[in-house]
Amino acid sequence: MRIAVINEVSARDKNDKVIEALSGVPGVEVFNVGMVPGDFEVELTYIHTGLMAAIALNSGAADMVVGGCGTGQGFLISAMQYPGVICGLITEPLDAWLFSQINAGNCVSLALNKGFGWAADINLKYIFEKLFADPMGQGYPLHRAQSQGESREKLHEIGAATHKDFQEILKNIDPALVAHVFEHRPFKEFIENYGKAEFVY
Repeated sequence: MRIAVINEVSARDKNDKVIEALSGVPGVEVFNVGMVPGDFEVELTYIHTGLMAAIALNSGAADMVVGGCGTGQGFLISAMQYPGVICGLITEPLDAWLFSQINAGNCVSLALNKGFGWAADINLKYIFEKLFADPMGQGYPLHRAQSQGESREKLHEIGAATHKDFQEILKNIDPALVAHVFEHRPFKEFIENYGKAEFVY
């Protein structure tokens, strides 16, 4: 599983903690393609990182995106504007496990400033342990698994009906926004190396 970590500017000082917490997860390849400490070449807000998450997922470059912002709300809202993104706000390990079992999403948003205090690095570690502890989409409680699976499928159908084609979206949103995210070299190289060619701008 390829995981893209996409930090925005207000949470760049937490980037190393996210990477460290993911380092213990078996069977994943982690790609650090957002803001990192001291990286001022291109400044990425949650507007940019939400778009980046959508590009990473829709292009096939990433199987999962780990993002967030100060509260986690901005990135969540931004990422969910796009098709093919099922994002959850995760603040504790139980959130992570329930999200994986019930929603089986492909994107998580972390609160990386609000409430990020003592033992926050341990909380991140436990979040990722629980997010990937069991195969996604098994359901909880188990007697609700069928209904939850049907709801996930219905959401995918609704998303397909209510969203434009992703290539059309990229052509119709502010070209400066698209150009800005591709000016960030780690992200551009990630999409070039792992995504479909038509997603490289």
